[in-house]
Amino acid sequence: MLDIRNKKVSISVKTNLSDKEKAAEIFDSLGLNLSTAINIFIKKSIAEGGLPFDVRDPFYSEANQAELDRRFKKIDEGKDIHSHKLLNDGDK
Repeated sequence: MLDIRNKKVSISVKTNLSDKEKAAEIFDSLGLNLSTAINIFIKKSIAEGGLPFDVRDPFYSEANQAELDRRFKKIDEGKDIHSHKLLNDGDK
């Protein structure tokens, strides 16, 4: 009987050449080839029950949104507003 848990299959992934080369260089410096690195990613995703890293943009974190709300509230209330002269290439 064939044990399908150990049967190897091929997968095909499309990415741009530059990203592939950069990733291969990083993995090579770790002693890994691209196939091994992708298998590590797959195993870790299974173990974590999802992606093994956060894919959220920190700009939208609760802490940052609270800070933005605080600053906008100050602007609406006219508090802590400072004017600054901006320089550009035309200023001498």
